[in-house]
Amino acid sequence: MSKTPMIKRRNFVKGTAAAGAAAAVGPWVVSSKVLASSGELNVLMWSDYLPEDWVAAFEAATGIKLNFTGIGSNEEIINQMKASKGAGFDICSPTNNRSGQWTDLELLQPWDYARIPNVDQANPSMLKVGDTEWNFAGKGSHWLPHIWGTEGIAWRTDQFVPTDGVPSYGDVWDPANAGKTMMRVHSGMLGAGLHMEASGQMDPGSVWAAYKDEETMRKVWDQILDFTVKNKSNLKLTWNDADTQKNGLLNDGVIVGQTWDGPPLALKTAGEPVSYQAPKEGAMAWVDGMSLSAAAENVDQAYEFVKFCYEAEPAGKAIDTHGYNSAVLGADAYAGDAYKKNFSEAYPGDALANLNPWPAEAQWYADVRTEYENKFQAA
Repeated sequence: MSKTPMIKRRNFVKGTAAAGAAAAVGPWVVSSKVLASSGELNVLMWSDYLPEDWVAAFEAATGIKLNFTGIGSNEEIINQMKASKGAGFDICSPTNNRSGQWTDLELLQPWDYARIPNVDQANPSMLKVGDTEWNFAGKGSHWLPHIWGTEGIAWRTDQFVPTDGVPSYGDVWDPANAGKTMMRVHSGMLGAGLHMEASGQMDPGSVWAAYKDEETMRKVWDQILDFTVKNKSNLKLTWNDADTQKNGLLNDGVIVGQTWDGPPLALKTAGEPVSYQAPKEGAMAWVDGMSLSAAAENVDQAYEFVKFCYEAEPAGKAIDTHGYNSAVLGADAYAGDAYKKNFSEAYPGDALANLNPWPAEAQWYADVRTEYENKFQAA
C-alpha cells in the first residue's frame, strides 16, 4: 500500500480553535448574510457536534429546517450511506483518514468552492486534506474540515493522579486501576500498542508501520492482541460514543480511560471532577469533515449549512457545548472563558508538537483491524 502522507503535526493545529465546554449562548449574530430562506436539510453527523443552540441559530438565520441523525462511528456512517446509496442524507461527516474506504463507493460528490465564499475561513492545512486525500478521480475535494480533536487520557481528579502529572495509555492497563478503566476497542488497542512501544515491550514505530501492508500489520497486532487479552480484566467497560464516555466517568465507576477530548472536557467545564490530557506517548489527532451525498436532494441548503459552519462566531460558541475544536480560523475568539484554560491544560508543553495524526486507512487495514477487534471481544 502506498501510504498517504500524514498531516504535519504543527500545521495540523495551527490557527484552529481549541476545546472548551459550558452552556452555549444563542442565537448568535452571523457576520455574513445567508441567502437561503426555506427548505430542509438532512445531516448524518457525530451525535454531539450540533448543539441545540447552534441548530436554532442556523435555522433562524437561513429558514432551513435541519434534520439531524446522530452517529457514533465511521463504520456507522459508511453502513448507513451504503444501505441507502446515499439517499435520505444530504451531508455526512467522515473522518479525514477514511478516504481510502470511500474512494470507490461513488456515494459522494465534489464540493464547489465557488459556492462557499468563506471557505478560506477553514484551517488551510486541514482544507488541503480534502484537496489531496479526498480528491476522487481528480474531480475536486469530496470532504471539507469541520471539527478536530484528539484521543488521549481522561480521569477522575478525585480518584486518580497521573504519575509525574502526565498520563499514559498504560494507565488503562495498570493493575493499580484494575476494573476501573475504559477504552474504545480498536483505538484502545492502538493506544496499548503505543504504550508497549514506550515501555520497551514492542519495537519503536511498530504501530504506525502496521499501516504499510497486511503482513506487517498482523505481526504488530498479534502482539497487541496478546497484551490486551491478557489484561482485558482491567477494563470496566468499552465505549462507542460520547455519552458512554461521560457515563463511564460519572456513573459507572471508571477512574481513568482512553477517550476523545470533547466529552471529558465538557464535563470538566461543567464542574465535574474530570480532566483530560494528551498522554506522554502523544495524543491521536483526527479531523471530522463534511461530505456531500451523491444522492443529495437539498444541495442549495447543503451549501448554506457549510457557509454557516464556517462562520467564526457560531463555530466558537459551539465549542462551549461539544468540547471539541473547530476547523474555523478565529472561532476560538468566541468560545467561553474556560477555553484557554482547558486547552492549555489538555496540551501542556510540547504536546501539540507531539500529536499523532491518524494515517489514512485503506479498506484492507480496516478489515483486518475489525478481525482483531472481534478476537479481543470474543476472548
